Amino acid sequence: MSPRLVVLCGTAYSGKSTLAAELTRQLDARIVSLDEINERRDLWGGDGIPVEQWKATHAIATSEVREHLASGTSVILDDTSSLRFLRDGWRALAAALGAEFNLVYLDVDHETIGRRRAANQTSPHRRDVSDAVLEEHLATFEPPIHDEYAVRVRPGDPTPIL
Repeated sequence: MSPRLVVLCGTAYSGKSTLAAELTRQLDARIVSLDEINERRDLWGGDGIPVEQWKATHAIATSEVREHLASGTSVILDDTSSLRFLRDGWRALAAALGAEFNLVYLDVDHETIGRRRAANQTSPHRRDVSDAVLEEHLATFEPPIHDEYAVRVRPGDPTPIL
């Protein structure tokens, strides 16, 4: 059986990390998280990160995903995947390595995101995203369109079976 690359796509506070943990159990996969890579690099996306630093983080993630898939291990990519060209790049990488590809879009409305952010701000375990970074992120986020064949997950939906 071929390894699988599952790319999560959703705005901040959409539940990507929670879903990634659930999917790893279902698929016996490894999580590659761009937030975790940024933490290793002493960066925090919620404060804003220069494009060159995001490129370096993306290169590390690509290397990690490539290594796992090449060894036959499935991967859950935990990132906003907020721009179409990023998702297309992951799809091409999976194809080049003979891996199956799934795109999972966490479709969460802005009101729910606001509630989740407010709850997050009361938790000492999670860092916040600045107002400016969140506003730009929400304004520039490109939801998947029909030809990307994304599995759509909304709040309250069960974990998709992939």
